[in-house]
Amino acid sequence: MATTHAEHHDHHDHHEMSFWEKYIFPLDHKVIGMQYLFTGILMGIVGAFFSYVFRMQLAFPGVEVPLFGLVTSAQYNSLITNHGTIMIFWFAMPILVAAFGNYLIPLMIGADDMVFPKINRLSYQIFLLSVVVLVASFLVHNGGFGGAWTAYPPLSAKAEYNLTPWGSILWLVAVVLEFVAFLLGGINFITTLMNSRAKGMKMMDIPIVCWMIVLASILFMASAGPLIAGAAMLLFDQTIGTGFFDPARGGDPILWQHLFWFFGHPEVYVVFLPAMGIVAEVITTFSRKKLFAYKVVLFTTFATGILSFFVWAHHQFIAGIDPRLANIFTVTTLLISIPIAEMLFVYIATLYGGAIELTTAMLFALGFLATFLIGGVTGVFLGASGADIYFHDTYFVLAHFHYTFVPIAVIAVFAGLYYWFPKMFGRFMNETLGKIHFWGTMVGFNGIFMPLFFTGAAGDHRRIFDYSNFPELAVSSLQHLRIVATVCVVITILFQFVFFFNFIYSMFRGRKCLENNPWKANSLEWVASCPPPHGNFAVMPEVYRGAYEYSVPGRELDYWPQNEKV
Repeated sequence: MATTHAEHHDHHDHHEMSFWEKYIFPLDHKVIGMQYLFTGILMGIVGAFFSYVFRMQLAFPGVEVPLFGLVTSAQYNSLITNHGTIMIFWFAMPILVAAFGNYLIPLMIGADDMVFPKINRLSYQIFLLSVVVLVASFLVHNGGFGGAWTAYPPLSAKAEYNLTPWGSILWLVAVVLEFVAFLLGGINFITTLMNSRAKGMKMMDIPIVCWMIVLASILFMASAGPLIAGAAMLLFDQTIGTGFFDPARGGDPILWQHLFWFFGHPEVYVVFLPAMGIVAEVITTFSRKKLFAYKVVLFTTFATGILSFFVWAHHQFIAGIDPRLANIFTVTTLLISIPIAEMLFVYIATLYGGAIELTTAMLFALGFLATFLIGGVTGVFLGASGADIYFHDTYFVLAHFHYTFVPIAVIAVFAGLYYWFPKMFGRFMNETLGKIHFWGTMVGFNGIFMPLFFTGAAGDHRRIFDYSNFPELAVSSLQHLRIVATVCVVITILFQFVFFFNFIYSMFRGRKCLENNPWKANSLEWVASCPPPHGNFAVMPEVYRGAYEYSVPGRELDYWPQNEKV
């Protein structure tokens, strides 16, 4: 296959920059990646705090919540809505796709920067604007939007149902702005990967995490259009009185569900694929094993992306769709579990027989595999239309979703941060604190959501503000489980302070990284210094092999960097 040679491009100016140029209006892909990372972390803190507040409400209804006060039903709805919105769109996507994508892709393919650095900068600026608009939606009269993160009409569309019209309008505008930002970023990722690879780097030499981020960007670009169109129609319903989703005017609220979930299920894989790529880099490095079946993983990823466009209606099994159509979506939903399971088994095969080193990054990678497996198995129940009639909109669904999403958006992110921290900041994070953080996070996370499988199977319906109003759901055993889940939320949040201390302290006072390749890895980012300068490489690298040549028979060293000729 054709190869390309990444040279220092004339339009990439690598002169010495002022603070303003470097950190406020940067063109360097690494600084833009850091902007996405820190903004995403800040939004994640907001989303986590929201979860703390509404979990306290569920465990102790009517009791004043520390640091917040009494929560009304409208505030509860707003907290639920914006927790989901923030954690998906303003935490997972900016970190997994934009932060890691910006930071890693040019370094790992041997380029000096993104192909379109000014568009890259613009993408973050639009994303930051979306953050400002979303935060503004919390401050309007009656608080933020409370129509759930799926924004189903008529609650989100008709003024008589919508107690916070400005909150919903600003929320919707923020989502659209964020989508525009990621469309611009995706253009850069795809173009850079295809056109700026180092000399000698064939398509099958590209590290799997780069492939995953680019394929996620393609999925996002292919699926976002219908939802952006639907968002425009919903905005018109809210503001100028159209009736796209109003049955009284000939509209159809179910149309929104189709537009939303046609995007919403590929969106799961937009964040899933980068997480799988991060875990692949970590487990190969710390098991000293070649990635088992690289091409199979890559082609399976293509299959997953295609199938993701044919499963959306499993979210609508009780929305009145034709049962014959429901049968089709049951089959496609069960089919898509096959390539996902194949990827997990490939990763397990990679670990088999390896010289495994349990660093903090490796522990989080293994934790990802274990917890995501639970999410996948429980999804089989919800993919069957008959079972979903019972489980739909219960806490079983919520627990399943979090057993897929938290491993993706939190556990895999931690694996990546601990792994690439020396490259990003030139220092190591403390391994002892990292392992304390790992065990506290894993125990807390499982303590939150495992009990919710049982409350959901017992009939606990989601989005209920106060279960004491429903005697059949407020029995003591279920309430005890709700309290356990809430206590574990507090435990999980407390252990994140260990991470933040470790992260911030290590940035300035951590053990210095005295070599470019401390993990003895193969991919090209470890050729650059720690941290890399603007322009990345003193001499542009040339590639001679794939990224996973570990423990090659006949070699004295158990790693073989891509840029070493012999």
